[in-house]
Amino acid sequence: MNTPAHLIFAAAAFARPGQRMVNAAALAGGLLPDLSLYMMVSWALLVRDIAPRVVFGEMYFSDSWQAVFAVDNSMPLWSLVLILALVVRSAPGIAFAGSGVLHLVFDFSLHHDDARRHLWPVSDWVFHSPVSYWDVRHYGYYAGSAEIFICLALSVMLWRRFGGWLARSLIAAGMSMELAPLFMWAMMFERHQSVSR
Repeated sequence: MNTPAHLIFAAAAFARPGQRMVNAAALAGGLLPDLSLYMMVSWALLVRDIAPRVVFGEMYFSDSWQAVFAVDNSMPLWSLVLILALVVRSAPGIAFAGSGVLHLVFDFSLHHDDARRHLWPVSDWVFHSPVSYWDVRHYGYYAGSAEIFICLALSVMLWRRFGGWLARSLIAAGMSMELAPLFMWAMMFERHQSVSR
């Protein structure tokens, strides 16, 4: 799923009015498995000015990048954190680790060619799901459309759950960011093509 969708799902599962620490932890857990990807992609695209096709077609699949993804997308590591949070009865810890585990469950189910080693360090096995959240060759149109509609429904639920302006601003921003990739990737590829001409 797109990262904003992970944040929306995490908030729907764990965020509650009046529990700022829990809510922040839920969002952090929903974001963390993708954070290294954003940092490395931003560095490659914006600082080193590498073409998107190279970043996403070659660098993403390199051993060095996949080694990083194996750590922050490790179901055993996230599960261990969740178990520890449950043992000590830490509500923010449970929200954080629970959101991370939820993120990995969806990624495990919705990544085909770009799947990761979710069982590291126990195993380097990679599950290539028959369904991709973005790749039209693997039902990406349907999965992506379903993701948007579910996120919209969850955003409405969150809007009703939270009445404060800050929470509602974050909900609106999350849904806007969920829709942004439809336009952002097209502009990024067009920008780089015009520069390289």
